[in-house]
Amino acid sequence: MSRVADSNVFDAVNHLFSIPENIEKLMLHPRPGDHHTPNENRSNHIPVDILDAAKEYIFYMDVPGLSKSDIQVTVEDENSLVIRSGGKRKREDGDEEGCKYIRLERKAPQKLMRKFRLPENANVSAITAKCENGVLTVVVEKHPPPAKPKTVEVSIS
Repeated sequence: MSRVADSNVFDAVNHLFSIPENIEKLMLHPRPGDHHTPNENRSNHIPVDILDAAKEYIFYMDVPGLSKSDIQVTVEDENSLVIRSGGKRKREDGDEEGCKYIRLERKAPQKLMRKFRLPENANVSAITAKCENGVLTVVVEKHPPPAKPKTVEVSIS
């Protein structure tokens, strides 16, 4: 196969893998400043899964090595969910004097941040978050749907 064909196949596969990000952008209505540019360093990008359940939106984020005190979850501008972390993971040091690392492959996370513009039916007053086993779970409750207007037929006499 030629290099041009290899490049086209690679571009097509890359496009397929970017579909979830494109769907996220469409579903959660990002603003121009909320999206990530292709050249952006992905080391500060928190991977996320978003579940649209009947009564809530649930965000699942991998945050290995971080505790709940390292993570901030806030709402800004009335409908933007912001998740930040200072990226400070503690290294386990040896108990004995003279211990030193001979290999360091697990890099401590950089400062992390994700921003999501929440839909109009999100109840920003009812957001909960928990961090267990390296996974941050943020639950945003939905407002109940508005009541459908009743149509009452009036007889004409």
